[in-house]
Amino acid sequence: MGSVGGTPVILANSWFLIAAFTVIVFGPQLSRGFPSLGAGAYLVAFAYALLLLFSVFIHELSHALAAKLYGWPTHKIVLNLWGGHTEFDFSKATPGRALVVAFAGPVANFVLAALAWPLQIAASNPTSLSGAVALLLANIFIWANLLIGLFNVLPGLPLDGGRLVESIVWKVTGSQERGTVAAGWAGRVIVVLLVAGALVLPYLTGSRPDLTNTFIVVLLAGFLWMGASASIKAASIRLRLPAITASALAAPAVSAATDCSVAQLWTLRARYPQAPIVLCSADRRPAAVVDEHALGAVPPEAAGQTPAHAVARSLTPGAFVPETASGAELVQYLSQLPDTEYAVVDSQGRVTGLLSQAKVVSAITGK
Repeated sequence: MGSVGGTPVILANSWFLIAAFTVIVFGPQLSRGFPSLGAGAYLVAFAYALLLLFSVFIHELSHALAAKLYGWPTHKIVLNLWGGHTEFDFSKATPGRALVVAFAGPVANFVLAALAWPLQIAASNPTSLSGAVALLLANIFIWANLLIGLFNVLPGLPLDGGRLVESIVWKVTGSQERGTVAAGWAGRVIVVLLVAGALVLPYLTGSRPDLTNTFIVVLLAGFLWMGASASIKAASIRLRLPAITASALAAPAVSAATDCSVAQLWTLRARYPQAPIVLCSADRRPAAVVDEHALGAVPPEAAGQTPAHAVARSLTPGAFVPETASGAELVQYLSQLPDTEYAVVDSQGRVTGLLSQAKVVSAITGK
């Protein structure tokens, strides 16, 4: 849609679904309440959706502006089916600053509701259809912002209030990741309470759940559960990253020159029966990994004349890491390579191991 302060604002296609849903649900209600509106009732219902969009935009823009105050790079604001979200770099966050940025959104909604209050008072005694519609829209705007603000301060991720739980645990433990896990679980508890409230409370009061409200709550609960689960998963991965080191995950390996023969590789294999063999070029850089099946398939009479590279799979230039490499830096570097295996070298550049992509992924995911 454009940008604000250098931050792109994106209106996702999914927003039109919630806009259509708003028109379909509230259009007939407005038509019955204001028969003289005719087809215009659906335009007023669409105005509902636009007011909600504006409220969410101001909410997300407040997050972005607060993040910019602390010098955090803000990537984009996205408005979508579920409301919206703001993407920014959290790497320089502290518990206090994270809390300020998180609560900037709900505070903005409370301010919008307060600013609209005089408009509602001014239109409180409408004498025309247009005045009645204006009063209705003012009421909708006020209640929408109050609900957005109050809902978002609930203490669980992915809601803004989850940052309160995160910041408290972060401050106590010194670990943002542990705070995120705690806030994610708090978000799951909120989801359970929301669903229970929507499905159980009506029966306790002697009525039945409203179909439309139940549908909205179930959809919202599903979104919140996915968001909370994603937060827990991402934080759990970050907690495991410091323990990921190239030397710990690599299988011990030996090296040979790329210009040696298969016969020489067989001699090396006899000395090191289990170790992978990494072929190094003349400048001692890892260039290929010997394929065990291909190595065993060479006839004995041809072993002396068959070059080692004929039974090896090539490595991308640069597909090797120091054995001291670890954590996020290691994972980020490996993610830029197309290979599924990487040579590990010591401080002198000698091959000490072979690291597989599967082993790294297993260490990251815990599976």
